[in-house]
Amino acid sequence: MGITKTQIFDERQNELATVFKVLGHPARVAILQYISSQEGCICNDIVEEVGLAQATISQHLSELKKIGIIKGEFEGKSVCYCVDADRLNDCRRMLNDFFVKTQINCCK
Repeated sequence: MGITKTQIFDERQNELATVFKVLGHPARVAILQYISSQEGCICNDIVEEVGLAQATISQHLSELKKIGIIKGEFEGKSVCYCVDADRLNDCRRMLNDFFVKTQINCCK
């Protein structure tokens, strides 16, 4: 059996690619920006703010949760979403390191 394409890259490269992929959709960027400006919000708040269907918002929230950048807690029958500040900082550092190292390599 052959190897998958992701197996030929190291863990950091795969993680970085996943973060770029998730954040590479404008709806997810808008959702993350909205959630970050709130103390907490539920899916219906996001639907009203972003203007996409509830099912679409739920799919985007799922992708953001996969990389751990948001988390959700049940409040009654609803899920209240917020940004995981620690994971956000991890992602920021990872993206920053990538760009800094790439820029340094270009200037050699």
